[in-house]
Parts: sequence; structure tokens; C-alpha cells
Amino acid sequence: MGQYQTKYGLPESVYFCTSCVMSNQRPTSAVEFKHTIESKKTTMHIDKAGVCDACRVAEEKAKIDWKAREEQLLQLLDKHRSKDGSYDCLVPGSGGKDSAYQAHILKYKYGMNPLTVTWPPILYTEYGYKNWKNWVDSGFDNITFTRNGKVMKLLTRLSIENLLHPFQTFMLGQKNLGPKIAAQYGISLIFYGENETEYGNPLAENATSLRDKSYYSFKHMDEIFLGGVSVKELKEKHGLKDGDILPYLPVQAEDVTRTNLEVHYLGYYLRWTPQEVYYYAVDNTGFKARPFRTQGTYSKYNSIDDKIDDLHYYTSFIKFGLGRASHDAAQEIRNRHITREEGVALVKRFDGEFPDRYFNEVMDYLEMKPERFHELCSEFRSEHLWGKDAAGNWQLRHNVWGGGLNDIKG
Repeated sequence: MGQYQTKYGLPESVYFCTSCVMSNQRPTSAVEFKHTIESKKTTMHIDKAGVCDACRVAEEKAKIDWKAREEQLLQLLDKHRSKDGSYDCLVPGSGGKDSAYQAHILKYKYGMNPLTVTWPPILYTEYGYKNWKNWVDSGFDNITFTRNGKVMKLLTRLSIENLLHPFQTFMLGQKNLGPKIAAQYGISLIFYGENETEYGNPLAENATSLRDKSYYSFKHMDEIFLGGVSVKELKEKHGLKDGDILPYLPVQAEDVTRTNLEVHYLGYYLRWTPQEVYYYAVDNTGFKARPFRTQGTYSKYNSIDDKIDDLHYYTSFIKFGLGRASHDAAQEIRNRHITREEGVALVKRFDGEFPDRYFNEVMDYLEMKPERFHELCSEFRSEHLWGKDAAGNWQLRHNVWGGGLNDIKG
């Protein structure tokens, strides 16, 4: 055992990428149906040169023949293109800049007829709802799944209590809705935006055949965990029924086989630059940024449709020492919109800022006392990342500018 106890399978030694501002503490596995916060103990890899996976991907991205990639996209679209005007692809999204861009360019540049589907935010922001409406009104059919509010509230509260993960059940519902609706409508092509390799997930692929996913099995449903609680306990202790839980579970295997579902990432075929995607969405779908800076970062247009979004990024800061500014700055450094020095300054100024704008409203909605949330934040801090200074305040042991508790001690 090392000097400090670690949580979540994170490495005890903390290293920062020499190219961006990301550390090796960033989990790279997708959310799973497990009791643990991240079921796969994989983290951002930093090579011997001190450069992270995501920055290496960005280097390779600069060498891509994008014309050839677009030709691949055209072949894929021609394979699925409907001849009678029926839906021929599906785009899940909330009407944020990414889904707005995807749906619009597929329909109006490439002549596809996408069906859009939305798993609504837990608590819509006013501008988030307007962006969703503007997206649909810019020329798209949309199916919005209005989930059971009582169940969503319970699972969200349990996710915070057990995992300090406000978005776990939302992410599961959002991820699994698209394939289910596609199967119902006989649509075999699903598009998402950026590939997870953009952020250093070496397990991500460009295209996924859902036929090979072994977890599309309902034979052992009671052993599945949601919000850190087994389905069996959710039914016995909290009174939920199978029907309450099914919206959060994946499409069934027989539906995948019947429709031959495929998932593709548009960012594999088209050069994907978030800032340019934002400008495209503004010009073509009426997307509008927040009228103020997002707490915890310096940007105004990323992940702005849910009032719980800001809290989600704050809990990431608590668990992994990486807040929203770290994620935003790392991405913009890779896209060469800012320098690493500028990114470090932005992280120093904004990372870990407490999101108090909607905090009390979120706590009221979840029927959770604010004091309880703060207690959980203390409980979920990993000893290898956090310590207390002489005044008894929590401080990161290491940060990207070298001013952490242990950095100062040398």
C-alpha cells in the first residue's frame, strides 16, 4: 500500500499532460451498470514523453485525409438512404450545439431524413429548453421521452448518495433511448457526434455493431445496479417495478438482431471542432449560448441545458481533481485555440468553483439537504488527491500549476 489510500481505481501518483492540462486521474471508461462509480479501472494514459492519449489523437487527427473520410461517409449514407422519404437515420440529442449540428448537416447537406430523439434534462434551464425548441423548429421530427419524474428523482438522489454522480441515471437513459426508438421504427443507423477517443478513451470505436454487446441480457435483471443500488433492492425497498426501471436499460438483443443496429460517430467522418460546431448551430438552428459564464469554467455554450449539469462537473472535481475548466481548456488546447499557458491560467481561476446558481433549487427538487451534499463531498474525496491545509480547508495535493498542497511542500 502506498502513502495515501486511493479510490475509484485511480493511480496514486498524479501526473499532468505536458501538452494540455489533463491529468492521469481522468477516468476513460463509460458509465456501467455497476455499484462502483467507474466499473473499469482505466484512467487517462500519459506516455513517457508526458503526453496524454487525447493529445496524441489530436496529433493524428491533423494528418487525416478528411476528403477520403467524407467519401466513406457518403458510402455509408447511400447504403442506408431511404427511397420513400421515411426515416433513414436517428440522431439522439437535446438540441445542444452538437446534436443540432449533426441533424442539420445530415439532412440539409447530405440529403438524409433523420429522426431526432430526446431524453429531457432532469431540470431544464430556460435557454436549454429554447434551444431544444429552436432545433426542432429548424426542420426536424422529434420524439421526446418524458420519463417518470418520481423515478428519475429517486434514482438521481440515490446516485448522489451512493456514487456522488448526479448524472448516472440520466446518462443511462439518454444513452439507451436512441437504440430503442431506432429499433421501434426500423432504423438501422444511429449517429452520435464526437468519438470518445477525442478525450482519451482507447476503448472507443468509430462504428459499433450492437449485436456484439453481451450486456443486452435481461436474464439477471435483479443483479443490475442503478444509482449504486441493485434492482432487487430498488423493488423491495423503494417499491419500484420492472416497468419503472426498463427505460434506463439497453435495447433487447432480439431487437438489435432484427434491425441490425449500428452506431456511428459523425466526428470520425467530418473534422469536428467544437467552436465551429457552435457557430454552425447558431447560424442554422437558432442555438444560443448562456447569457452568462458557466460556473466552474469560462465558456458559455457547452452542456447548458440542465440545471444539474454544473453540479455534475463539480462532483467530477471532487472525485478526480478535474473540474469543468480542465475539460474545456484541454479540448481548446488540442484544437489550438488557446495555449497551454492560457489553459493553465483558466484552470487556476475557475476549476472547482462551486455552482451555487441552481444549487438550492436542485436540492429542493431532490429533497436533499444542502448540508448532506457537502458531507458527501467530503466523504468521496480520495486521500491521494486531497488534504487539508493549516486552516483546515480542503486543498488538492497536486494541481497543474504546481501550487498544490504537496507541490508546495516539495
